[in-house]
Amino acid sequence: MIQITTFIKMVLQKTQKLSRLRSLGIVTVGATALYMGLTAYHNQDNLFRTFVMPAVRLLPAETSHNLAVLACKYRLYPASDYTDDLNLHSSFFGRLVSNPIGIAAGFDKNGEAVMGLKDLGFGFIEVGSVTPLAQEGNPKPRVFRLVNDRALINRYGFNSDGHEVVAQRLKAIREREDFHAIVGVNLGRNRDTLTPISDYVKGIHTFGPVADYLVVNVSSPNTKGLRNMQSKKELTELLEAVNIARGKLKTNQKVPILLKLSPDLETSELNDIVAVINQKKCRVDGLIVSNTTVARDNISDLALASEAGGLSGEPLRERSTRLIAQMYSLTKGSLPIIGVGGVASGQHAFEKIEAGASFVQIYTALIYEGPELVERIKGDLSLRISELGYACVKDAVGSNYTKYLPSSK
Repeated sequence: MIQITTFIKMVLQKTQKLSRLRSLGIVTVGATALYMGLTAYHNQDNLFRTFVMPAVRLLPAETSHNLAVLACKYRLYPASDYTDDLNLHSSFFGRLVSNPIGIAAGFDKNGEAVMGLKDLGFGFIEVGSVTPLAQEGNPKPRVFRLVNDRALINRYGFNSDGHEVVAQRLKAIREREDFHAIVGVNLGRNRDTLTPISDYVKGIHTFGPVADYLVVNVSSPNTKGLRNMQSKKELTELLEAVNIARGKLKTNQKVPILLKLSPDLETSELNDIVAVINQKKCRVDGLIVSNTTVARDNISDLALASEAGGLSGEPLRERSTRLIAQMYSLTKGSLPIIGVGGVASGQHAFEKIEAGASFVQIYTALIYEGPELVERIKGDLSLRISELGYACVKDAVGSNYTKYLPSSK
């Protein structure tokens, strides 16, 4: 078990804007609570939810995030002994996964915690967003918990260790004998780049050989001008360049490329996107729906509603599910969709699936529920699929997508 002093040292490096005394105090308390809880968790399954998570939430949001990443990095969470039911097994772009639940980009931004996340029982893991050059991201504070809304507002702004460092980490992980995971890399662009398309092309060249899938992220609201790359002209140029770059890879030339969309797109913009990806030169292998939203619907915490950044969690759930149904309809179910946004239960996951998602990612709910959430979602989802008479997840995909379309409300 890693010593608490190591936690303190590493997290202090990530909380430079806090005063030294305050940093030492809050991180010591948080690390001690985490250490004690993790030790006791081996003997009492619900202790994490009732003791550790409330204690960690007393810390600033970014500090507790850093602690969670460190805990996964050093594999401190007890490895899940949950056996995934057969009805959860799925084909993930030609690879078998034992369940369709993944961790969304944003948690493990730099590929440090892959093995620990696999221990928690995720079917697949997405790291990033990763930018070509290392960058700090936006000024702190840049993450805010909306506890009553079970939500989060973040404006990290692609804080990243950069392509070279993250790629080396992933190469090292793949050389391990105990490595058995599907890992995708979410690609971003540097804030001040003059050649944004080139940034994504570099990502294809760097991570194509070491990733199981790649994500073109042009939908984060926290990098100025990024969402403009979803427009018809810019997206066409971007995806043409990305496909050319993939075709030039010496290894893993068929690495799947996914496009991550904003939940704030209008219907006309969705139609334009579908028109683009239907072009042979701009094809993608799947979609991720959706990123965080700039909307502030259904928020009770008005004090934080004015904070700039992307909103995730429960307030995003219906919006993202609606977009999944729209994209499933517009693409006629021809593209696999990874659904993300507000998933905190097996029922939420099933809603995404029947709206058209083949796979589901979670992130924000982990902040409020703790790592045992992964097992609960999988168990509830398996039961739900069985009760409705489906043999497997695949049979339920898009089974009731019209229910979630805007016109049906």
